[in-house]
Amino acid sequence: MEKKQLFGNSTELKNAILFNQVHVPHFNYVGDSILGYQAHLGAGAIISNVRADKKKIAITCYDKKIDTELEKFGAILGDFVEIGCGAVLNPGSIIGKHTNIYPLSFVRGVIPEKSIYKNQNEIVKKI
Repeated sequence: MEKKQLFGNSTELKNAILFNQVHVPHFNYVGDSILGYQAHLGAGAIISNVRADKKKIAITCYDKKIDTELEKFGAILGDFVEIGCGAVLNPGSIIGKHTNIYPLSFVRGVIPEKSIYKNQNEIVKKI
């Protein structure tokens, strides 16, 4: 049986690119983001696209800061990414393919592919 894209109750999409079979089932916000093939957001997951201080968004990767020059930029999720219920992805987050984000996590920066993200200090590689 082929999975189809699923957009559910109280989900808001704003300037988002969604690849095939993406699931954003309910109570999600996805702003200015790209979601890869079969990415899935748990209930209440938020992809924030604006900094609280309204400054332009930068991406920090391996201690290197990359200025996007954008005021609105959410996240890029790789293929098969699973975001747990109630997780918040801060502006400029990049999540590598086949990565799982624990429920109620606050994510910032670049998370490597094939990882399990528990919190900023506890990211483990999948075996």
